[in-house]
Amino acid sequence: MPILLCSADVEIRKRWQELLTGKNIVHADTITEIKKKCVKTDTGLILLHRSMVTTDIMADIRQAAPGCKIFLLSDRPDEEEGFAFLKQGIVGYANTYISPPRLNEAVRVVLSGSVWLGQAVMQRLIRETVAKAEGTAATKPSHHKLESLTPREHEIAEVVAQGQSNLEVAYNLNISERTVKAHLSSIYAKTGTGNRLNLALLFNQANK
Repeated sequence: MPILLCSADVEIRKRWQELLTGKNIVHADTITEIKKKCVKTDTGLILLHRSMVTTDIMADIRQAAPGCKIFLLSDRPDEEEGFAFLKQGIVGYANTYISPPRLNEAVRVVLSGSVWLGQAVMQRLIRETVAKAEGTAATKPSHHKLESLTPREHEIAEVVAQGQSNLEVAYNLNISERTVKAHLSSIYAKTGTGNRLNLALLFNQANK
């Protein structure tokens, strides 16, 4: 499936295309063109420049292309902005000028079915999602996915589930941020969660 690059700024679209080597790329520079090309090309993912949309326009795009994943890129990413559009169903949110390796990784992640968010937005999403889960009578899941964790991994999973960033975890546990990332990779693999949000949900439900 093609990736639709959407920005009124041709230089931004050129930059994104140069970074996404080997991908099937289509361009659009107006909202009308976005809607038409989503249907015509069977687009799988839209990389959408924030300057093109409001929340109302985003709703129109979502209605026109309900099965298409939308990754929003903003010149000045902001927690409130990211969270507002996340509620409208975007699967990714990042800086317009994201580095080449991170853009390619972000595209891979969202096409695999996960979400790509800045740390501040992800932490807020974790806190709100966990708060909602605590207010429901959800069935308590099995602990077996957490039993395979080492004591250190369990400790890190607990603080991540509370919404702490990698930097905060590293500082509070007196370890390097690189070590935190290594532990998280192991934790995701052992629990089958894949990201901070799923890990937080699993950990908090299992420890109700």
